[in-house]
Amino acid sequence: MKKTRFTEAQIVAALKKHESGVPVKEICRELAVSDVTFYKWKSKYGGLEASDVRRLKDLEEENSRLKRMFAELSMDHSILKDVISKKGWGPASKGN
Repeated sequence: MKKTRFTEAQIVAALKKHESGVPVKEICRELAVSDVTFYKWKSKYGGLEASDVRRLKDLEEENSRLKRMFAELSMDHSILKDVISKKGWGPASKGN
């Protein structure tokens, strides 16, 4: 993922400026970003405070960590299932 040169706090501050009546063109000129970038920020961070953005980032990191853990455990489970079935240790062999 591309690293931004603006912190979440700076982005939220720019959005607050816009809410207080400063035109988008002026904010974009000050920050040297395009209108498209500003509106992407607005769709992602609109209505959030700096603390909310920090919390959102923490939750996104935790979510990606949990997804990786799930993928690893799922793969381990699948491998163990294959080994058990190939060795004949499965439920079908208990009656024999």
